[in-house]
Amino acid sequence: MTKLNRSIERGLLVLKVVHGSGPSSLSFISAQTGLSKPTLLRICATLENQRWLTRRSSDGQYQLGTGFPNAGGMLDLADRLVSVSKEAIVKLSDETGLGVDLAAAIGGGRVEIVDTTRVFKKHGIYSESVGYRPSPFLSALGSAYFAALSTADRAEALHELATRLTREDVAALPRLPNILRSIESNGYSVRAAGHWGRAVDYGALPAAIGSPVLVKGKPIGAVNLVWDASKKKTEEVAKDHLGRLRSTAKTIAQRYADPA
Repeated sequence: MTKLNRSIERGLLVLKVVHGSGPSSLSFISAQTGLSKPTLLRICATLENQRWLTRRSSDGQYQLGTGFPNAGGMLDLADRLVSVSKEAIVKLSDETGLGVDLAAAIGGGRVEIVDTTRVFKKHGIYSESVGYRPSPFLSALGSAYFAALSTADRAEALHELATRLTREDVAALPRLPNILRSIESNGYSVRAAGHWGRAVDYGALPAAIGSPVLVKGKPIGAVNLVWDASKKKTEEVAKDHLGRLRSTAKTIAQRYADPA
């Protein structure tokens, strides 16, 4: 009988737990597999390196990565963006005390949230945002990215979006020129007042301001600050933290362009 490879067996066991249970802490994986935490750290680091696992910035839990077969994986752009941005978004969140979302371009004028520092107990807002595709007009992330597109790319994106927009987005279309002018004038995008996004329990209604991540003048995604709308006014957050937000977006872009 051929001898089995113990290391591969353990790695597959970890993947089985995460695949079956969803985002999982190291303690949970240890309890499910019987493997020690030091052993798991080595296994998980190896799987992260191969992009079969990723570790969330918000709570350190492991979830399936973009390299995992049939994981509904994201584009290589998104995977690389997550990798170079982790330190920067955690630092921004620590400095501001607010949640931070990172979104990557997925084509057609849209972005998808690929990482977040949101923690419900700390920020009071819905934390399970990774994988969500925010509104291109009414969300801070979506409108920051959309506004940073060239005129030609925006026109092409609008054509592609024509059959995919929600009723709320369609209703917002007449306001789009004003939204774009406001972003250009203020230097940041905002989450539209009262925009809910999707029918889940968000906790508090969130507010957000966003900035695009630009590489060689072209947007590859966006980053935002998000908080309980009842706690702080948008103008207050922009006054206190816009510089940090824009600096973080620039840092992410630089690391993306030259990750070494």
